[in-house]
Amino acid sequence: MTSCAFVTLATTDSYCMGATVVARSLRRHGTTRGIVVMVTPNVSQQSRLALESVFDEVIMVDVMDSEDRLHLALLGRPELGITFTKIHCWTLTQYSKCVFLDADTLVLCNVDELFERDELSAAPDPGWPDCFNSGVFVLRPSLHTHTGLMDHALQHGLAIMQRLSISWDQ
Repeated sequence: MTSCAFVTLATTDSYCMGATVVARSLRRHGTTRGIVVMVTPNVSQQSRLALESVFDEVIMVDVMDSEDRLHLALLGRPELGITFTKIHCWTLTQYSKCVFLDADTLVLCNVDELFERDELSAAPDPGWPDCFNSGVFVLRPSLHTHTGLMDHALQHGLAIMQRLSISWDQ
């Protein structure tokens, strides 16, 4: 287990188009890393087949919804509840390190250097300075961390990805 991979998520057929752009922009700029897409059951078989021609690996995952309607309403982004599905990144233990890229990310140069960053590296969210933006982040897959994230998510809702106080080195 020494390989690294870029990971993105497609929860619907329309997100598959964005995910394809992510993969193609990574390849266009010469990445030497694997490119993986996680898809949910809402993605059609036709779209999954199309993704298989672009990605090194297409992995089916279950949808996770924060169901935190109050905080999502405050953000004005009710559709963000399913971003909890990103927690599945920590189950990709066939990789030693992953860089998650949202499906609306456009890569403009080679970004393989992101794999040199520590877990959990991410940019601060400009609208919420005490939180990070989960659109691009570096992680080390770990079932132990995944379990901790799941437990924390069940107890605390939306704040999970931005405010988690867990030991990231496990």
